[in-house]
Amino acid sequence: MNPDFNTWHFGFVGLGLIGGSIARAIRKYWPSAVITAYNPSRDSLYEAMEDGVVNDGTCREDCLARTGKDRFSGADFADCDVVFLCAPVQDNAENLKELSGHLKSTAILTDIGSTKRDIHEHVRALGLAPYFVGGHPMTGSERTRYRNSRAELLENAYYLLAPEQETPKEKTAAMVALVSGFRAIPLVVTCEQHDFAVSAISHLPHVVSAALVNTVRDADDENELLKQIAAGGFKDITRISSSSPVMWQQICLTNKDNLLLLLDRYLAELQKIRGEIAKSKENEIYDFFAAAKAYRDSFTQTTPGAKGQLYTIYVDIEDRPAALAEVVTLLAVNAVSIKNVGITHNREYQEGVLLVEFYDAAALEKAAEILTAHSYTLHRAR
Repeated sequence: MNPDFNTWHFGFVGLGLIGGSIARAIRKYWPSAVITAYNPSRDSLYEAMEDGVVNDGTCREDCLARTGKDRFSGADFADCDVVFLCAPVQDNAENLKELSGHLKSTAILTDIGSTKRDIHEHVRALGLAPYFVGGHPMTGSERTRYRNSRAELLENAYYLLAPEQETPKEKTAAMVALVSGFRAIPLVVTCEQHDFAVSAISHLPHVVSAALVNTVRDADDENELLKQIAAGGFKDITRISSSSPVMWQQICLTNKDNLLLLLDRYLAELQKIRGEIAKSKENEIYDFFAAAKAYRDSFTQTTPGAKGQLYTIYVDIEDRPAALAEVVTLLAVNAVSIKNVGITHNREYQEGVLLVEFYDAAALEKAAEILTAHSYTLHRAR
């Protein structure tokens, strides 16, 4: 039987976009639950309290005035049944130390970080393994802070859970029930499975994408020809993996010299960033991603690109029966043809629950006008 979360006490260390969204989901589905929070900035904490999401909490200023320390006291969370660590990853070690010795034996400790090895090591070192179920909601937004949080951000999104070997099964089961309850999709994995999986589908592609953007940027000329012809299809580069192997075999053989030249530049970029990561060169690693971001952000939606452009929007819909059908029906009765439609379960780099693809720009714009008029929230593909 699922626990009655209405009677539980939840704690949040950090109330940013994800922490705030989880807190909102708890308040939405279990309105009688008690939520205690700590957030460094006063404004986000007070917003959450004014919204009725958080019952009580402290900010950095409060803690300084009360204890002389600029962080929360673990005693503030002593009665909590679940404590979510939602502060930046680099703060987790100190936050765990603050909580150590204050948690009741039945409490569950969890986080929202996209990597698990580091926090699991800290958890083990502090003897907190019996409390810990690592968490990673695979959702997000380019907007940050509590004011942009919403319960719907978690709906139909994968939520990875990584318990410790010492974690009692009933605590993992409770987290599965909680995550399912706010309409996310729980997947229980080991710490090692988690980090391998996200490195393959999230971290490696991010590094590869940045290196590829940098390579094309450096190969471009003063007329920015490469940028002009790449901006459409280039940003959707992962789609080309479905192309014909025979066709790409022939391209490699007939355009070998140019391809080898650019491959060498790409490999050199990878070797460079590999060396900087190996030597923990913080500034160089930051510059690597910042340069790629600046160039990538200079692309515009109106820049003409290659054929095969996708005409896609993402739509926020509630997780309830017929919600998807309502969108499809609304477009159909207005004579808007849909090429493809589906739910997006991994939304770390793209907002919106429902992906809708159209055959051309005119259909996309008409659909956007219709859906906006009916109060749907839309996000353009980035």
